[in-house]
Parts: sequence; structure tokens; C-alpha cells
Amino acid sequence: MSPSKLDSTDSFGHEEASVSCSKPENGCVDSLSIFHSEKAVEELLQQTPVAGMDEHLIEFSEALRTVAKALRRAAEGKASAQAEAAEWKRRYELERTRNIQMERKVSGNNNCEMVQHWWIRSSLDNAMDMLRIMLPCLFFWEVGKEQNKRIAEARMAEQFSAEKNGDIDCERVKNSDNQSMLQNESNEYSETGCMKHGIWSHEVLRDRESDSNSNADRNKIMRKASFKLSWWCNGENGDQHKHDIVSFERGNITTAERSSKQISLKWESDPQTVLILTKPNSVSVRILCVQMVRWLRERKKLNVYVEPRVKVELVAESSNFSYVQTWKDDSEISHLHMKVDLVITLGGDGTVLWAASMFKGPVPPIVPFSLGSLGFMTPFHSEHFKDCLDSVLRGPISITLRHRLLCRVVRDAAKNEYETEEPFLVLNEVTIDRGISSYLTNLECYCDNSFVTCVQGDGLILSTTSGSTAYSLAAGGSMVHPQVPGILFTPICPHSLSFRPLILPEHVTVRIMVPFNSRSPAWASFDGKDRKLLAAGDALLCSMAPWPVPTACQVDSTNDFLRSIHDGLHWNLRKTQSFDGPRDRDL
Repeated sequence: MSPSKLDSTDSFGHEEASVSCSKPENGCVDSLSIFHSEKAVEELLQQTPVAGMDEHLIEFSEALRTVAKALRRAAEGKASAQAEAAEWKRRYELERTRNIQMERKVSGNNNCEMVQHWWIRSSLDNAMDMLRIMLPCLFFWEVGKEQNKRIAEARMAEQFSAEKNGDIDCERVKNSDNQSMLQNESNEYSETGCMKHGIWSHEVLRDRESDSNSNADRNKIMRKASFKLSWWCNGENGDQHKHDIVSFERGNITTAERSSKQISLKWESDPQTVLILTKPNSVSVRILCVQMVRWLRERKKLNVYVEPRVKVELVAESSNFSYVQTWKDDSEISHLHMKVDLVITLGGDGTVLWAASMFKGPVPPIVPFSLGSLGFMTPFHSEHFKDCLDSVLRGPISITLRHRLLCRVVRDAAKNEYETEEPFLVLNEVTIDRGISSYLTNLECYCDNSFVTCVQGDGLILSTTSGSTAYSLAAGGSMVHPQVPGILFTPICPHSLSFRPLILPEHVTVRIMVPFNSRSPAWASFDGKDRKLLAAGDALLCSMAPWPVPTACQVDSTNDFLRSIHDGLHWNLRKTQSFDGPRDRDL
């Protein structure tokens, strides 16, 4: 063998020895040994090869390169594992500290149960974090779990020995508990004499049995279990709102306020701008509009807005109406609610619907004057418009919050329910019918995530309570007070005698879908306009809108509602039974 080969093999043997000796005692490769091994391999590879170098030497150098890479990866993995283990250890120490604090607060016989319950709840909260930790981190968790188990067993043993050897202390604790219960009972009993709005808000149930046996029997108290109720919703960013305010005190449920309570409007500052909307093609409405505009401007010094069509009519009649303001395009309509303080409608219920449709968000208070046929939403008479507007502008006035439906069409090609077309705000109802098709409408109906029914008939009406006296009433639905928040579910000529109307709560979302096995598409109309085709797979989502329509009342909402059904529908109108005739004999 040549000297060069001997030198080469000696150098390789020296490098191999350095690699083998660089392992620490714990069996892991440290970063210094990896650095030396890599440096040795690089120096070896940079040497000029001599003539007649053996092929085995080349293979050996490649093997050393692979070993160096493996050692580097092992060191990086070790460093990462140590960092993750340190993070997990920190979390474990934090949980252990909380566990010790909780143990100190727990007293009595429920020590072990509360500690175990807290530990299980903490474990569940951190379950997702545990899944992301590598195997070295699990070691610390097992250690903490075993230590906590020993603590729980030790406390159970101490408690058992204390109960076995210290009966006197237990009796002392029981007596102190009884004395505190009696003191609390005396305080609660004094609170039962307080009433608020006619509802008792504090009660303690007592044992009413005979107290002749002993003093202990007289001190028996049945205490109600405490609980808490809260409103549930699908998400914090949802558009559903609860109006009821419910208090839960000491296990007694009392309703503090209701959404159907009469609402009063009081002006904090004087109104400055009024919008007047009129029914078209009516001579009487045009004459009244001229008188009202002039009176509001000259007597009340208010800014008056009208529709572009109405301004043309006013200016054509007299050039003195140049002060009347209007808008030029639809983009200005979306900002009207920031300019207008009050809306006045001259017409019937259709004019009120038109006024509500102009506002896609908040709606100013509406004063509707009856110049139509029925007038369920128009309590004011045009003959006394000056007195009525004086009272409204002076305030306070009673108003009715008329809820609206927010309707969205979701096509079959949409990726999710949020990918919808432009939403519609409905004051009366949304109608899904069969259109010109001769086949029955087939609709699948869902309330939130619950299946309601499959509609087979001429269609379906989803109505507000304000629209309960409109199309829904003609289809067999009930008349509902407009202040009651809810969604009316009324079928149109269903092919089933047992299909009766429903009234759903306000917070639900109703989904109407056209199934793929339907023989024909369906058509949806919103307050009698804006018809949309619903093909197979399309859906219509309806929920309560957060922007109601406030309409002024002549007296109050209940009086106006009852007067409207009496005068408009002649509800329960019949001749009174005659006084003379056969009678029951006096008993």
C-alpha cells in the first residue's frame, strides 16, 4: 500500500474516531460533535484526489456526508422538541398553580369533587393544544396527571380519616351551616314583602308541616335550586335580536319588560325636515298635498321633501313652491334617513308599504293619513291634519313598531348561504306560489335546522304580524296584533286538510327550498312586487329584520288595531239577539 493511501486511511480513521468520541454520556449527539464531523467531511472532500484512488474510498466519503446530514437533522429535532417541551412544562406549571388555588378555595365535603371537575374541564379546554404537542411533551402531562391523582387520593384519605375520628367537628360545621341558613332565611323572608309591578320577585319555599314535634322540625327549610337562563343564538354577528328582558332571581322567573309594551316617542329636539309621500293619480291627494306643504313651510318653518314627480306638479301649479326639495337619483334615497326627521304618507296601506320600501335600513317615524279604502295602518284622518301634525310635532306620541322580514334568495350554484342576491325588506308578506304552472307547488320548509313540512298546494305565505290582515288573512291565517313579534306561516290552498297555519317566533330563520324532484319552478314576490324565479335547488331565507317601521298611533297600538278590524273588516258584526222571546225560568 502506498504512503498516500496510508495517510488517507489514517486521516479517515482519525475522523471516524472523532465522530465516535463526540457522543455525550446520555446517548444524544451534541452540536459541537456535529460541527467537527461536518468540517472533517468538507476538508476530506476538498483534498486533491491522488492517482489510483480506490472506489471504496469515494463511497465511504458519501456515507460520511449522509451521516453528517442525519446528525444535523437529529440536533435540529432535539432543539425543537426541547423548546416544545419547555412550553408545555410552562403550561403545566400554570395549570398546576390554578389547581392549587382552586384546592384552597374548596372547603367541606365537596373538595375532591370540585377539584376533579375543575381538572377535567381544564383538560377538555386544552385538548386541542395537546394534539399539537409531540411525544416528549406528553411526558409532562402524564406526570402532572399522576401527581394530581395522588393529591386527590391523599385528600380523600384525609377526609375519610377526619370523618372517622372527628365527628365532633362535623357536628360543629353542621350547626354553623344551620345557623347561617336560618339567618339567610330571615333576610329572604323580609324580602318577600316587596313587590314590583305586581310580581313577587323573591320567594323561599318553607316546609309547611306541623311543628309540634321538636324545634329542629320547625327549622326545616326547602330551598329552591338555583339556575340561570340565557338567550341562545347562532352567532354573535347574527342579525337576530331579543327584545324581552327577563330577570332570574333566586330560581324565580319574572318578566321585567316585553316587546309588546306600548312605546312612546318624545322629541329631544324639534324636527326640522319632513318627507311627504303621496298616492299617485288622485285629485284629492294632490289638493291635500298642496295645503299641507304650504302649512308646514309657513306655519312650522320646516324643510319639506317630496318625490320628484310631486315637485313637478307643485311647481307647475305655482312657482312659490320652489323651496320644496327632492332627490335626483336612487343613490340619494339611501341617505334620506339621515336628513328626514318625519315621514308623512297621504294614501292607503299601499303608500305606507311604498314609504317603508324606500328605506333599506333605519326608518324615520311615519304619520299615515287615511286616503285609501281599508286603512289598517292609516289611523289619521285628513280632515284634521293640522291638529294631528301639531300633536305629533309637539310630542310625545304613541308609536307601533311594525317588524319587517329580511328575505334573501340563495341560488343552487352558491357556495354558501351568505352568497346571496340583493336582499328584500318586507313589511307585509313574501309569497311563494306556482306562477303560471298548472302543477302543484312543491316546497321543503325548514325552521333554523329543523324540518317543518313539505308544502304541496298553490303556495306559501310568510307574513309579518302587520301583514296578518292582508293576504295571510284571506288564505286562512290568524289576525295578530302588530306589536307581537313573530312570523306567520300560512299555506295557500294546501292539498291536505290537516295543514293549518303556524305562528313562529321572531328569532328563527325560515328556509324555503325548491326540491330537485319538483315538477315546476316556484315564484317569490315581496309585498306584491319584485317577483323572483326559484328553480330546483334554489332557496329563500327569511328572518326578522333589525329595522322596524315606526308608525304613529292616534290613540295607542291596541286601540288602533281593534278599530281597524272593526271598521275595515266589520269583524264579528251581526244583529243583536232580540230582547223578547223565550227565556229560562228563574231558578
